Amino acid sequence: MKALTGPVAPLLVFAWGNRSRGDDALGPMFLDRLRPLVPAGLSVDFLEDYQLQVEHALDLAGRSRVLFVDASLTCRTPFDVTELAPASDASVTTHTLSAPALLQVFCDLHGQLPPPAMLLAIRGEAFELGAPLSPAAEANLELALGWCQRWLS
Repeated sequence: MKALTGPVAPLLVFAWGNRSRGDDALGPMFLDRLRPLVPAGLSVDFLEDYQLQVEHALDLAGRSRVLFVDASLTCRTPFDVTELAPASDASVTTHTLSAPALLQVFCDLHGQLPPPAMLLAIRGEAFELGAPLSPAAEANLELALGWCQRWLS
């Protein structure tokens, strides 16, 4: 996990996934490709991890908007965008949290609503260990990047 240090940018793009598991790398690869596309003068922090954890609630403080990005087997092709709201679920007692549960942890920790948040789920097909990104996931990734450029502005 790479912790953020210093002053926080108003926008946070937080992606997770495993770069060694085929299309599960969509989240981290999204960050790699988004960084050079951010307009000059726009303050954005990028955060990457293998999964969401309770500690990530601290990374949401001081933000005006948050975009969570992950690979998905169940979303429509090429991607889905969902507005998120804080919600308790069973994931809060496991090693990995859902994004709504993370927002709920933020509420519980800070006694206030979290920043507006969305989940960008990018459709993947192949998640085998050692597999490269599938051609379909590559195409979905490019379309998701186009959507995110509009979200940033």
